[in-house]
Amino acid sequence: MSNDRAQSAYDFRVEAANFARNREHPKHEANPDEPRYGTACYPMNFTKGLEHNPKTGLVANIADFEAFRAAIDNGFAEPFTTRVPVPQRPLNPKKPKEGNAPRRQWEAPTAGVVFELEGPDPQAVTMPPAPALCSDELTFEMAEVYELALLRDTPFNQFDADGTSQDLQDAIKRLNELEFAKQDFPGSRGRKTLAPMLVDQQTAFRGSSPGVENGPYLSQFMLIGNDLQEANKTGPEDGYIQYGAQVIDQRVFQADENDDYMMKWDDWLFVQDGFNPGSGLSGQSLTGHRRFIHTPRDLATYVHVDALYQAYLNACLILLAQGAPFDPAFDLLSGMGEGVLASHSTTPGPDAYVDYNAGGFALWGGPHILSLVTEVATRGLKAVRFQKFNNHLRLRPEALAARIQCASAIDGAFPTLAGAFTKMADDLKKTVKEVRHHNKNHPNGGQSTALLPMAFAEGSPMHPTYGAGHATVAGACVTMLKAFFDTSSIFAKIDHVAAFYSKEAIAEAEKCRKKIEYGGYEVVTHTKGKSTEYKLEFVSAEANPDQFPNGPLTLEGELNKLAANISIGRNMAGVHYYSDYYDSARMGEEIALGILEEQALGYQTDRFVLSVATFDGDSVRIGRR
Repeated sequence: MSNDRAQSAYDFRVEAANFARNREHPKHEANPDEPRYGTACYPMNFTKGLEHNPKTGLVANIADFEAFRAAIDNGFAEPFTTRVPVPQRPLNPKKPKEGNAPRRQWEAPTAGVVFELEGPDPQAVTMPPAPALCSDELTFEMAEVYELALLRDTPFNQFDADGTSQDLQDAIKRLNELEFAKQDFPGSRGRKTLAPMLVDQQTAFRGSSPGVENGPYLSQFMLIGNDLQEANKTGPEDGYIQYGAQVIDQRVFQADENDDYMMKWDDWLFVQDGFNPGSGLSGQSLTGHRRFIHTPRDLATYVHVDALYQAYLNACLILLAQGAPFDPAFDLLSGMGEGVLASHSTTPGPDAYVDYNAGGFALWGGPHILSLVTEVATRGLKAVRFQKFNNHLRLRPEALAARIQCASAIDGAFPTLAGAFTKMADDLKKTVKEVRHHNKNHPNGGQSTALLPMAFAEGSPMHPTYGAGHATVAGACVTMLKAFFDTSSIFAKIDHVAAFYSKEAIAEAEKCRKKIEYGGYEVVTHTKGKSTEYKLEFVSAEANPDQFPNGPLTLEGELNKLAANISIGRNMAGVHYYSDYYDSARMGEEIALGILEEQALGYQTDRFVLSVATFDGDSVRIGRR
């Protein structure tokens, strides 16, 4: 028998290997900026960590960048240390910032060349070319990052149809005046399904997937906890998530409202050359207080140091604690069917109950999905590293802002650019005017520059911007959650208990005449004297129909929103563009689907079929039938 099992296990692995081998490896394509503008010191490429010209902000020596590119193509980590020239600063005790600052290291530049034993090979997935220099899309993307930096302290409860923030309204007006927003064809990267691509307060900075434009800006999973009745009778609005015998607090460290950096040219150059003014949370000025995520700055603080799968692990813990329904196709296998109805305090008739004498745990249950949510993250990171370094090598927004700052000098020195940066600066003149005013009057500024105000002292990470690690992991982890849970579930209060309920549970509650409220939680402030308290309050969909244009919140929408929140939270910090989120999330989705497809080959006894709602609104079915 053991030999039979050994042969069967081998046959299964061969089947999975053949399945993976038959995946078509795509052609990896980048936009033409690198070869087209190489003689102009590679202005559209990631060069952070190399030495830069103090007058133009471009890489000082073309040979340095080419050595960097050669090290990437080489595929070994050692050449980055021994063969790529990096700037050195002499020790200067009178100027410790210039003399003793540690160098930052490029992060995992060779991760994309390793192999994987499960799911798509890191090079079996790809991303389309990023928006190129001279494109209206790139100009619009840069405008968004600028505007988000200016809105960093605007409360999220203003980012909806009922918001009254004049700063947000002015930002939206400036965005809608750009050529990209006026185009009369469907938007690139799914920004809007119908033309023109004008944005409003309910749609601005929201991302692109079903449900993200509905309800409060923040996903419920960024705010709520679960019902800890056995401990201290806290509810979802208290923001505590049960994690075994411990508790996770959804509140985050609060950064100072003046916590912007790199607005002066010397500060920008210091960081761009690869020197570190701070690390971890020391790269922010924190007040010592914690609060619910209330502003873009709070969200930037969250994504500064999060364990990349953290938000999705939290979401999974919340859903499991709620007894949220699993995918209907394997409700019976997981044993979740009856548990959903019971845990949500509905009173179904006796015919609604089914005796389930086998429940999920290592298979079909909580540990199964919890491990997959975390396991997929490392595979996403390897795939996105190949895109970052080996394929696109795209510059960060902080560097593109420096091109705008030095547009006339750069365009004058390199006629091959045909005035590209000067045109971008002119197209963005209204937004750049606001940025210059902000930088000149900021306590950490004092210069009227077009540099991007950064949420972190060290600016962006030491790797290229496209794709985004956070967004790839978001796409992969959220796809795992959407595969296991019933994404048609609706967020509501039934007899004051807020959770995601199946349609059957809601129908039963209606039949039993229980009180049902649709809506979602958002952060509100209560000021008493000099102190401000931040609380979660339930916003009624019935009382605020403009905020809920698509009806009640669904699990699909809130998971899509969670992926967008984390990804665009990085944009709010100034370290990514919109396309980084959009294309990376979809690549992460493809990786997760590939893992599920291979795992399904091993489930050879029980019927197993998952229906996965994609970020583009389609449905993928996976499993043995």
